[in-house]
Amino acid sequence: MCQQVFFFYTSLMNTPQKGNPPPKKLVEGIDFTIENGLYVFTAYYLKKRGYCCENGCRNCPYGFRKQGTVRP
Repeated sequence: MCQQVFFFYTSLMNTPQKGNPPPKKLVEGIDFTIENGLYVFTAYYLKKRGYCCENGCRNCPYGFRKQGTVRP
């Protein structure tokens, strides 16, 4: 699910907004990592984003866990 959010977010990044400065590009290793071909947001990026999407992101700094998922 984070991969879908990533592509949605990056498509928004490429859409100019009137009166707003262009968003900064995501940096691999700081904002996300690539694991098995999937983009995984870091806790740093998720916290910087400012809200929980409640999709059960692997590095969720807000502590959200989907029902029935087990993580190390």
